[in-house]
Amino acid sequence: MKVIVTGGAGFIGSAVVRALIADGDEVVNLDKLTYAGNLESVASVADNPRYKFARLDICDRAGVEALLLAEKPDAIMHLAAESHVDRSIDGPTAFVQTNLVGTSVMLETALAYWRGLDVARKARFRFHHISTDEVFGSLGATGLFREDSPYVPNSPYSASKAGSDHLVRAWYHTYGFPVLVTNCSNNYGPFHFPEKLIPLTIVRGLKGEPMPVYGRGENVRDWLFVEDHARALVTVVRQGRVGETYNIGGNEERSNIEVVRHVCRLLDEMVPDSQFRPHADLITFVADRPGHDLRYAIDASKIRTELGWAPQQSFETGLEKTVRWYLDNRGWWERILSGVYRTERLGLAIA
Repeated sequence: MKVIVTGGAGFIGSAVVRALIADGDEVVNLDKLTYAGNLESVASVADNPRYKFARLDICDRAGVEALLLAEKPDAIMHLAAESHVDRSIDGPTAFVQTNLVGTSVMLETALAYWRGLDVARKARFRFHHISTDEVFGSLGATGLFREDSPYVPNSPYSASKAGSDHLVRAWYHTYGFPVLVTNCSNNYGPFHFPEKLIPLTIVRGLKGEPMPVYGRGENVRDWLFVEDHARALVTVVRQGRVGETYNIGGNEERSNIEVVRHVCRLLDEMVPDSQFRPHADLITFVADRPGHDLRYAIDASKIRTELGWAPQQSFETGLEKTVRWYLDNRGWWERILSGVYRTERLGLAIA
């Protein structure tokens, strides 16, 4: 199978690229290389003859059209997106442009390409749109997001992703275009850009800097190890039923403060000679994020039952692997921090 992966230099996208190459597939990595795109994340496959990289913006219609005609993929796995909620609060227009306009360009160009395929290749082709559980809004103390849960996005980021989900389904119902949609819970793992909770906490802890926790850290997320997610996505693109949505989650709910304290315990154990032990002393509660959803939790029974996928990592094993990776790969995140990002607070919504 030949797959174009959009956003393949990003956190989840790079894990998908590595998984596809490991499975013997051909991969074309389409990425604009914004601040969060990093080709070091796919360095392990860069010399593989089944891998290609195309630096391209998904909003570049002519460029995307040319790439599709040149590469003739069997599937497109669409992960390219602006993804950080705090950044969407500070600058929502970029999220509308990439997540909505970019997805529209991908759908229009892919539809034209698909219509030109022969009967056999047309039947095999898939457009797999990768989305988030944040489109469903906020849960109370109980309940789970299902594939048929109503959409109630509460941030510019989740609103832009909700809109892109609706566009993909519209292409299926209007044009018969063979789409698949997945909505995942919070990912974590190696190569995660250090603006998100877990890598930010690890990096701040290693540097002896305050670890910011929004509010009282009571917001709850369902955590999913990124390599488990990548396996799920590959499973869906190979076996999923056209027109269907699959929720992907780790069934590992933790409050933010639980997560941060767990990271602190691991840092205490793995860096016993650190001058910053106990690392929990670095925890600092800060003003909550505007519109911060209280709880997300995924019902992943559909993908488990229909496609046989299940996560291999528990939160405990996955988090230990993640902390170890950041300890062993200081050069990766130190190079990031030497650039424009300084782990500063974003998303304050201050005029």
